[in-house]
Amino acid sequence: MRATDAVADAAGETVLDLAGVEKSFAGPHQVPRRVLAGVDLSAGPGEIVVVAGRSGSGKTTLLTIVGGWERPDAGSVRLLGGDVGADGLRWADLAILPQSLGLLAELTLAENIGLPLRLGRAAVDGESPGALMARLGIDQLADRLPDEVSLGEQQRAALARATVVRPSVLLADEPIAHQNRTWAEGMMLILADLAASGTTCLIATHNEVAFEAADRVLELHDGRLRPHPRPDPAPRFRYGT
Repeated sequence: MRATDAVADAAGETVLDLAGVEKSFAGPHQVPRRVLAGVDLSAGPGEIVVVAGRSGSGKTTLLTIVGGWERPDAGSVRLLGGDVGADGLRWADLAILPQSLGLLAELTLAENIGLPLRLGRAAVDGESPGALMARLGIDQLADRLPDEVSLGEQQRAALARATVVRPSVLLADEPIAHQNRTWAEGMMLILADLAASGTTCLIATHNEVAFEAADRVLELHDGRLRPHPRPDPAPRFRYGT
């Protein structure tokens, strides 16, 4: 059992727990604009939770608070049984796929994807970097730098980097925004396989392909989460098909 598994077990079946999370930013004339107005959310091991909402609704802010990059004005955020930001989390605990992708310009795609393994001195716990690259159609681009491939290929590389150590929690901000339907489905299949192994995935997107792979789809509206008006139950991707 990994250390992160022990922490999650000690915390029970809730891996991620948000209670009454609020966040405001200065608006025009310094009038605060409330983005999050009391967000409550719990997620257990292996759940894929998608948060939808219009542009500017606060989806990215929500993810950055869960990831510890922003502090909420009020409320609590607990991840793997502890307060976010209280202790440093390893990549195997929490992996983040931001909209900016965050690939290092001076490293090749293969080096970027292998970075979590080198930083954490971790063994491959899931698919190998090479296998992930092959599934994502970028294995032939292994020796290229990020600016030598398309934005869609960069995004697939960023997904491979985020998933290579099979993290306990994965946060993904618009992870399939630059993909056609075929590659969007392929990327969501990788996330579905990851969830099947126990990873909790919190995804911010309005892409309906992601809805099809989700256990729950919520909508961020007026600073609060509510059920998204999608057909229920949504079709769930089948593993290995």
